[in-house]
This record gives sequence, C-alpha cells and structure tokens, in this order.
Amino acid sequence: MSDVAASPGRERQRRRTRTAIVNAAAEMLLQGHTSPGVSEIADAAEVSRRTVYQYFPTVDQLLLDATLGLLTQTDVDGAIDTAGAESGDATQRVAAMIAKLGDMSVASLPLGRSLIRLTVDTPESDTEQPKRGYRRVGWIERALEPLRGELDPDLFDRLVSGLAMLVGWEAFIVLQDVRGLSSADQVAVSTCSARALIDATLEEQASRSS
Repeated sequence: MSDVAASPGRERQRRRTRTAIVNAAAEMLLQGHTSPGVSEIADAAEVSRRTVYQYFPTVDQLLLDATLGLLTQTDVDGAIDTAGAESGDATQRVAAMIAKLGDMSVASLPLGRSLIRLTVDTPESDTEQPKRGYRRVGWIERALEPLRGELDPDLFDRLVSGLAMLVGWEAFIVLQDVRGLSSADQVAVSTCSARALIDATLEEQASRSS
C-alpha cells in the first residue's frame, strides 16, 4: 500500500488542495472569466502550475469540475444538513443526499458524463490520487458523520468506498443506460442499495463488538 493511501491526514490535505484549485476556478467563472488560464488559477489558489496539472491534466477537466461544483455543492450540503437537523440518522442523511443529487441530475448528468469521459481518457498518474469524486466522498463522509464514532475506522472507510459506487453520476448513468429507469426510480434504487449497505456494515460492527 502506498504512503498516500495509508495516510488519512495526507489524503485530507490532497483534498483541500484540490478544493482550493476548483474553488479558484469557480470564482473566476462567477466573475465572468469564461476561459481562465492555468497560471491565473494557480495564482488564485496559491499553488504552482505543476500542482494544478497534477490534479487536472487539462484545463477543460478543471473548468468542467468547477462548473459541476457551482451546480451542486451548496444544494447537496444543505440537504444533508437539513436532514441532520431533523434526525441524527445516517441513513436518512444519505437518502437526502441521493434525493438532492437526483433532483439535480437533469442539469448535472450531461456534465458528469463529460467529466467521466475526460478522466477515463487521462493517463494514469504516478501520484496515485483519485481522478474524480473527491466532492462526492466529502458529501458521503458528511452524511455518515453520525456513524463515525460507532464504526471501526476500517469499516467506516469501507462504507464510504461502497457508497461511492452507489451514489453519483456513474450510478445514475448505469441505471439510466443499462436499466432504462426514470430519475425517480434511479433515486429509489440508489437509496435502497445504500440503506442495505449501511445496515450490513452496522451488522458487521455488531458482530465484531459481541
């Protein structure tokens, strides 16, 4: 296992760096700069050009990621927080997250398809960092926060990884393209699958603790 994969602190730092780069690009887009350059974005994020390219091999990928962030970040965070205010139940928080992503899928899914295509076509990186999905992982961790103290760290991390397969554009694309499901049915299937995974993880934790 690489030292990057083995170090949660280092992974969080990588996520913060990536977020800073995306936020800098998003702010430029909001200010009307439709085609900001790498040097401008790097200066705004207070990182080097090399660092930008480590996370985003092409400017198109970065700007697409920033656009998706503008479409989704506040709404999804708000849905999770609203569910959390009403209940500390992680399953309800995850369901709220999936429902909000489903609501936004009409606008975001075409962009998500484009981002997937760009990242799939990107050569493997020697830094072993994820090519996409850091925003989704943050949402999942936020939704699962009530379980952090109940689960062993390895089970919590495995649950985050499992939900990453069930939540987001890839899951909706599979259900749309392979199963021909409507948006509402996509959300229902994703929510049901997420609930089953959470229940199975809690059962495993209970068996470890007994």
